[in-house]
Amino acid sequence: MPPAAEAGAAPSAGSQKLSPAEVRALKFTARNMVWSLLPLTVLILVMVWWTQLRQPDESVRPVQIDSSVFLASQRADYPLLVPQGLSAGWQPTSVRTDAGAASNPGDPVTLQIGWYTPEGEYAGYVVSDDAEVDALTDVLDDATAEGTAQVDGVPWQRLTTGRGETALTRTEGTATLLVTGSASEQELETLAGAVGPYRAP
Repeated sequence: MPPAAEAGAAPSAGSQKLSPAEVRALKFTARNMVWSLLPLTVLILVMVWWTQLRQPDESVRPVQIDSSVFLASQRADYPLLVPQGLSAGWQPTSVRTDAGAASNPGDPVTLQIGWYTPEGEYAGYVVSDDAEVDALTDVLDDATAEGTAQVDGVPWQRLTTGRGETALTRTEGTATLLVTGSASEQELETLAGAVGPYRAP
């Protein structure tokens, strides 16, 4: 007759068969949990990366510029020149004009438009008949002349700004035109080459 089990002693493996649930519980260690979750984690990271790769930068919010450009064309005392016909990769992200305050003939009018470029940089355009407006002086006052750029046969003065960016500028009648930004010189020349007389839609 087998000896009686000592009170309080844990049953041995031989004296009690473990249920399937208990076997699974014994295998559920931290190490095993990490290894089982690893493939799922990798899959999730790949999906997130692929989604971000296929979607545009959500911080870029295109804006409508037509109404501001039209207002500037109506109030300006000079023929308005603006970039037109840019490819779909150029997304306008900002527009500003003081044309609303130009209530009298001859009042200066400034128009500023910013774009997110196809290469993922920023480029801005300014046109104004006020040579002292901040939109021009903030860029031109501390810029260094770097010669001339011929853009579609039209000469633009090339400068390097205090921020180390390229700027292209020229005058047309009483208006000063300026193209600058973090975009490459090639993209800035593309923007400058798109400048032409404004035609209302």
